[in-house]
Amino acid sequence: MAFSFPDHFRFADSHEYAFADDALVRIGISEFAVDQLGDIVFVDLPEEGTAIAKGESFGSVESVKAVEDMYAPVSGEIVHRNNSVLASPEELQNDPHGEGWLLIIRPDNPAQLTELMDSETYSKKISA
Repeated sequence: MAFSFPDHFRFADSHEYAFADDALVRIGISEFAVDQLGDIVFVDLPEEGTAIAKGESFGSVESVKAVEDMYAPVSGEIVHRNNSVLASPEELQNDPHGEGWLLIIRPDNPAQLTELMDSETYSKKISA
């Protein structure tokens, strides 16, 4: 399957994405990760106001195949979580780069985004 990743997204090795949205950062998991998981049946996300740290688990996604932790690509405070995905995990399945986003955070250090892979590098990584 060929995957397409938005140019403005940055990716962690663990397949989470992040991108700047004004002074905030939007976080989700890549289309590739969703494809590898299969049918998603449950998503667990922390409450708004929770601090997350780069590289630390911030929630999990459960599919018919496995339960996988998700890891913060950048550090910050959660200002919004996508309750639609919690209620209907298929939104993550159907549109991981759009309506299936997971969190919006206020980053502690926006420069952490530059430490993540760009779309082209990530695409090469998953194709290797």
